[in-house]
Amino acid sequence: MKNPFAATFRALKSYNFRLWLMGSLVSNIGTWMQRVAQDWLVLVQLTHHDARAVGIVMAMQFAPQLLLLPWSGMAADRFNQRKLLMLTQATMGFFALVLGTLTLTGHVRLWEVYLLALLSGSAAALDAPARQAFVGELVGDEHLSNAVALNSTAFNAAMMIGPAVAGLLIAKVGTGWAFLLNGFSFIAVLISLALLRVREMRNHERAKREPGRLLEGFRYVWQRPDQRAMVIMLALIGTFGLNFPIYISTMAVNVFHVEARGFGMLSSALAVGTLTGALLAASRSAPKFGALFIGALFFGVGCTAGAFAPGYWTFALALAVTGAAALTFTNSTNSLMQLSTPPAMRGRVLAIRVGVALGGTPIGAPIAGWVAHHAGPRWSLGIGALSAYIAAVVALVAIKRGHGEAAT
Repeated sequence: MKNPFAATFRALKSYNFRLWLMGSLVSNIGTWMQRVAQDWLVLVQLTHHDARAVGIVMAMQFAPQLLLLPWSGMAADRFNQRKLLMLTQATMGFFALVLGTLTLTGHVRLWEVYLLALLSGSAAALDAPARQAFVGELVGDEHLSNAVALNSTAFNAAMMIGPAVAGLLIAKVGTGWAFLLNGFSFIAVLISLALLRVREMRNHERAKREPGRLLEGFRYVWQRPDQRAMVIMLALIGTFGLNFPIYISTMAVNVFHVEARGFGMLSSALAVGTLTGALLAASRSAPKFGALFIGALFFGVGCTAGAFAPGYWTFALALAVTGAAALTFTNSTNSLMQLSTPPAMRGRVLAIRVGVALGGTPIGAPIAGWVAHHAGPRWSLGIGALSAYIAAVVALVAIKRGHGEAAT
């Protein structure tokens, strides 16, 4: 009889993966602290509850995911991923320290937040596909789906801790300290990358520098009906659904009228759901295409419940449901797209995945912010719910036509 605990955490047998996971956990706690502090800084301290400004910050932060998409994927496939990650992580840490210094000295301006979000987002665009493909080099394909799920577990555990800590910091000592602590948290992941046992890594074949390599990933995805369906679903939910900073900040401030601590707790409630979803994903032996339908459907249900939530705690519960659904959906696309793609192509395919999922934010976030500002936050959640229901229909059509079998 199999030990369910051992099966859930099987990828942790790898020394390199354990070390990477610990460094990532510390860094991700800092990242979530910054995200909450940045939303609060823009919504409350630099504007008078202007959700449109939060939408613009999100657009600046995630636009590079789409704009740099061909080059970020090619970089992940061509260059040494460990060295590339050390460069991108150090760069993001530096920009966090700059924002913290500006905020603590009282010199921060809204346009500076926009600029730093754009610069940090550019580094993150190069970081994301390399970081996701790097997991495969740490554990190999045998434990890839489990490692992806455990990586998400650590990310969402950080999401549960970071916002709550940020809320306390904002209330007690000010927003700037959250940014500074995030900057210093990148030291943990840099140390973990430096201490990896390079000889134990599963180095994949690197892509060669040839004409047409940048577009090869697009052609590959478009010719695969299963991956094409996943990209369409990611575009829908990524553009109009994954706008949690706007949903949470506007509902907290404009509907429930809570302070920084209550705002941070709502982000932690979302993290409880995503952490639960990550642990469930880690316990599964292999990802299935049907999980995309379930994730999209319940994402819509969670957003709908949040839009009609009568009080703070019912909204927090709806966020937990939405978080679990979002994690089920995004984790499944990550594992399915990696496992059904040749290693030398994975960086470009994952760049397309990240670029579509986050690159739609420059379109969706300003729309969600405009709707929240003019019609109310509940209507903004309604748009997220509608996008998820449409994505669920796309999944059903793909399953009916047998396209999902190629991915699984």
